[in-house]
Amino acid sequence: MSLVLTVDLARVALTRFPVPAMGTPGPWTSEERPIGFPATQLVPSWTARTPPGSWVEVELRARTADGRLTKWYVMGRWSEHGAPRTSLAGQGDEDGDVAVDTFVARRPLVAFQVRVTAHGAAGQAGGVEVGSLCVMASAVPHRPPTPSRPGAHGAVELAVPCHSQHEHAGHHPEYDGGGANWCGPASVAMVLGFWGRGPGKAELEWVGAGDPCPVVDHAARGTFDSGYQGTGNWPFNVAYAGTYGLRGFVTRLRSAAELEAFVRAGIPVITSQSFRVHELPGAGYSTTGSIMVVTGFTAGGDVVVNDPAAPCDAQVRRVHPRAAFEYVWLRGSGSGGIAYVLHPPEVPLPPSDGNW
Repeated sequence: MSLVLTVDLARVALTRFPVPAMGTPGPWTSEERPIGFPATQLVPSWTARTPPGSWVEVELRARTADGRLTKWYVMGRWSEHGAPRTSLAGQGDEDGDVAVDTFVARRPLVAFQVRVTAHGAAGQAGGVEVGSLCVMASAVPHRPPTPSRPGAHGAVELAVPCHSQHEHAGHHPEYDGGGANWCGPASVAMVLGFWGRGPGKAELEWVGAGDPCPVVDHAARGTFDSGYQGTGNWPFNVAYAGTYGLRGFVTRLRSAAELEAFVRAGIPVITSQSFRVHELPGAGYSTTGSIMVVTGFTAGGDVVVNDPAAPCDAQVRRVHPRAAFEYVWLRGSGSGGIAYVLHPPEVPLPPSDGNW
């Protein structure tokens, strides 16, 4: 008798759009893109360069399963120089709402459009350059994820630098309270450092003397969302990395096996998860939402991470049991497998069946 194992995976489709030629002020609007399944969430992500005085607005609208077309929802107003760099609350209606960086639908979605508008002072908006534009559509199952099996390729680990967010306790509280909430900026700074990218000395002078790692403070300022008053906006973290030449996107991955494919291709992956202290052995804390960098896998398949929530840089590298990590990362009551991938354009991604 054969045993059939049914794996309940998130349904994910990542759409990459041709780079909008912004050239002049005004909107660029995509054609309507079918999703291929009834989706419940949409998350855009982008990279762009915005001269001083200019910014981009990214919007989405969707077609529901009953054929209705929703209104346009603003998914972010973004400038690499700040002002504006903000999400917009209070957009909810009978079709859905925007939760910081995610459009959460109240009825199934079957297609969507994206619109990008360049804004700015006279002569500035025309200098906006969009490097990449993606939209992730997904439907996350409510049942707990089924653990994936370890690969048979041996241990692998990438040399990603270690930055603890708590080394920055009390720093620049105007950007979300200093180090306590800087898991996202610390993770992006780690990945930028791995790729040999990031701000130069002159860009760091404002941080102040005696800072143990000024690039983390810089990333906090560069990702801070003035609307939700935090640094955890996923697309804003991708866009910040894009100002240093990286390509990036937000998606949902569906297993540690998919994470391992990236790591074996030489690409660390940033993940979002929530858990109680007993659910993730080796973490030592509970969180309603934390960002980590997956850097490797042990020979037995356990997950090696750089966890910026560690109390100091020396304790950032940690190893978590594979099944426990997958559970807290993939479950629908948490992030549902959210990840963002940052890589130089010349570094190819591993093969995919549609979610990256």
